[in-house]
This record gives sequence, structure tokens and C-alpha cells, in this order.
Amino acid sequence: MKKRQRESSLWWMYLPSVLLVVTFIIYPFLDGIRISFTNWNGFSQTYDYVGLDQYTRMFADPDTWLVVKNTLLYGIGSTILQNIVGLGYALLLNRNLKVRTLTRTIIYLPVIISPLVMGYIWYFFFAFNGGALNDIYLWLGMDPVNALGSPSLNPYIIVFVNTFQFVGVAMIIYLAGLQSISRDYYEAANIDGASTWQKFKTITLPLLMPSITINMVLNIIGGLKLFDVIVALTNGGPGNASQSMSTFMYNLYFSRQDAGYAATQGVLMALIILVISMAALFYFKRKEVEA
Repeated sequence: MKKRQRESSLWWMYLPSVLLVVTFIIYPFLDGIRISFTNWNGFSQTYDYVGLDQYTRMFADPDTWLVVKNTLLYGIGSTILQNIVGLGYALLLNRNLKVRTLTRTIIYLPVIISPLVMGYIWYFFFAFNGGALNDIYLWLGMDPVNALGSPSLNPYIIVFVNTFQFVGVAMIIYLAGLQSISRDYYEAANIDGASTWQKFKTITLPLLMPSITINMVLNIIGGLKLFDVIVALTNGGPGNASQSMSTFMYNLYFSRQDAGYAATQGVLMALIILVISMAALFYFKRKEVEA
């Protein structure tokens, strides 16, 4: 009886967190689904329910598929780069280097900077007028490049900036994973005459699968909901060329006063993030078991 009372009292400790989640996450999400069936402008006290009209409009809107494509590029592109570069940094800094601590600090430092501020820092590098990149081009006698104004180039710049800022998170997680691997495995492999690649493929990579799972899921979610960096670098332009679903939804609500349609885009964005992140989680969790 005392054990049951103690266990039941522990459940009450979850109550504040549950209330916060319900109030600030679950309720707004469910209310957003309700609003997606209306023509609300975001400010009026009255609105009409229009059924599936907003969803029909969304799937017929070419801008929807453009921002979905960009969102997938930001999410998947950032995830691949952050994991490859982060793992490379972790493998390098797991060695006994003299400047190891300083290098780790430098790589992780961008993480603590606001993404909006980081975006503006890189904006002054890539800006057409007075940007550091074009100053270098002019100094070399080359023509300036309007990198942020190029629809074919600026989405990749956004991926690069997002990767540059958050690669330190991936590095730290991989370092923790590497340091948890027993040296006995590598000593046994050395006795068997295994090469560096064979040790990485058969020891390091399988035992890093929990770290890979964490990084992949976190990077995918962060990349798919990218907002601040886009606002700072291009504000979604030119036109909608570099819009993500987050920035597109923001513009629909505040610039076009089309809250019902913005909520519809939000529902689609939530579904995309849920499906991709859960698929990644189940896939890499299965790899952990196989390893």
C-alpha cells in the first residue's frame, strides 16, 4: 500500500509538465486544425467554416509545392551535411591533439548565437552591395555575384549557414558516443590486423548508431522547421524562391491576413515533420538493434 501511495504521488509531479504541454502545444495544434477549416483573416471576431476549401486550395497552389520542396531541401540537406561534418570533427577531435579543447569550443561557439543573428552575420558576407564575398571578387578582378538574389543558389546558401551553425551539436553527440566505445575492441582489431577503414566500418559505425539516431532525428526536425536564418538572409525571396513552410505560413498570416490558409499550411507542415522524423527514428532504431 505504501509503495502504491508513493507511486501515485509521483504521478502528481508530472502534472505541471503535462499542463504546460497541453496548454502551449496540444491545444494550439488542435485549434490550428479547427482554424484550417475556416476563412479567418487572423484578426476579425467572426469567420465562416468553409469545409475542405482551404485544403483544396492548398493542393492546387503551385507555391505549396515550391515551399515543400525547399523545406525538404533544408531539412534533408542540413541533416546530411551536419552529420557528415559533425562525425568528421568528432573523429578528429577524439584524438589526443594539443588544441583539442580550443577547437571544440570554436566549432561549438556558433550554436549559442541566435539563428537570426547568425543569419545577419552571413548576410553581410553574401550581400551583393558591400558584402565580403563580392569585395573579394572585386579585389581579384572578378564580377560580383548576387548570391542571395539567385533562386537557384540561395536555398543552398541557407543549408550551408544552418549547417555551419549547428554542426557543433552533432559533433558533441558523436564525441560522447565515441568516448563510450571501449578501447578493447580496437586493440583486438589491431591484433587481427584490421585496417583503419575496417575498424571504422565494423566497430565505430555500428556502436555509434544510438548517436546517429539522435542526430538524424534532431537535425531533420530542426531543418524542416527552419525559419530565422531564412528571414535574415533572403526573407523568402526573390518572390517565394527560398521560402520554407514556416516562413510561407508566417507571411500568409501576417502579410496577407489569411490565417485560415496559413493554418492549413501548418497542418501539412506538422504532418511532413511527423512522418519524416518518425520514419527516420524507426529506421535508425532498427539499425541499432541490428548493430
